[in-house]
Amino acid sequence: MNRTESIAVTSGVSPMTRAAAVLRVTSGNFIEQFDFFLFGFYATSISKIFFPTTSEFASLMLTFAVFGAGFLMRPLGAIFLGAYIDKVGRRTGLIVTLSIMASGTILIACVPGYATIGLFAPALVLLGRLLQGFSAGAELGGVSVYLAEMATPGNKGFYTSWQSASQQVAIVVAAAIGYGLNQWLSAQQIGAWGWRVPFFIGCAIVPFLFMLRRSLQETAAFEARRHHPQAREIFAMLLGNWRIVIGGMLLTAMTTTTFYLITVYTPTFGKSVLKLSTSDSLMVTLLVAASNFIWLPIGGTISDRIGRKPLLLAISVLAIFTAYPALFWLADAPSFARMLIVLLWFSFFFGMYNGAMVAALTEVMPVEVRVAGFSLAFSLATALFGGFTPAVSTYLIHVLHDKAAPGYWLSFAALCGLCATLGLYRRSAGSNASAASSA
Repeated sequence: MNRTESIAVTSGVSPMTRAAAVLRVTSGNFIEQFDFFLFGFYATSISKIFFPTTSEFASLMLTFAVFGAGFLMRPLGAIFLGAYIDKVGRRTGLIVTLSIMASGTILIACVPGYATIGLFAPALVLLGRLLQGFSAGAELGGVSVYLAEMATPGNKGFYTSWQSASQQVAIVVAAAIGYGLNQWLSAQQIGAWGWRVPFFIGCAIVPFLFMLRRSLQETAAFEARRHHPQAREIFAMLLGNWRIVIGGMLLTAMTTTTFYLITVYTPTFGKSVLKLSTSDSLMVTLLVAASNFIWLPIGGTISDRIGRKPLLLAISVLAIFTAYPALFWLADAPSFARMLIVLLWFSFFFGMYNGAMVAALTEVMPVEVRVAGFSLAFSLATALFGGFTPAVSTYLIHVLHDKAAPGYWLSFAALCGLCATLGLYRRSAGSNASAASSA
């Protein structure tokens, strides 16, 4: 632990308790994931309202392409907003990211359909997704670094795991609302206007999230730093550490792909591919999110005890060799029970891997560009892997005529994570050896 982090530990986050600080800093993650899940779950309805075509496949692909386009904005948000957070502080920066995220959410909730305003409808939905993506590019990194900087000695994995754990709460709430609407409204009502209800609920809780964020205190680690680099310095340092950023991106590929496969894509996969009921798909998603919430802090805690590298390698290998066989078994005889078993298995992958990965990524990034570097690596992974998982999965199933085809994509992402873990920790060992010999 370096001097700055030692100061953070001894000075704490007074006067708030650490539990309250975790709640306040992760609150913005709720609205981010709440809205992202809703967009994926109601993709079929959104495709008919905003992207009507003669082909259901084409409409769905356009919808998922717009969903994925938001992730292409994440690297830009990571660079510019991440640099801003590294310069002005975690608290102020996270309030800005929440403001931009809320703007995109409100826009998507309120845009009239294609039948009312024509091409302006899909254009405005796209704008809303781009705003969300730009904000999310730095939101996750800012939250993860805040948690890492306030963590007590030997518990960084446990603390940073709550970044993603907070997102699982959003999935549970969104899935529960969707399940309730499915019981109370007809399919026609949900397709016409009912899908907007959860989005409006998300808009209604935004003021409460702002209240929580505004009560945040700056981390002691940031305040103890003598030099806060300007944006130009941060960009130069990011460029100079491009190998670490690319390695971090590949390390994150596994977790982003798994997450969007088992949450955002699950309802569409269950309904459109496996032909299960909407209620079954929603219930599986809700239970998977609850499982994620349990495994994430367990994974973080185990990585604190045995190290990040062994856990990352073990889970990557398991995913490589079991992802496709598990989905093949599910597609061979689709049922609620089989879908639940397979996705709970993938949930185990996600929770254990991500619990170690977030802490690992904060540790390999240079402290001066910790938020920007973390955010850029994570955003690139989400843009190139996770965010397009629904579109890639839909395309692979269509082209290969194989309902288990998303397993190939997940195995590839796990292979990327395996190679990145070996590469980053070999580089880290080499850097430590060089430092020791110099001393």
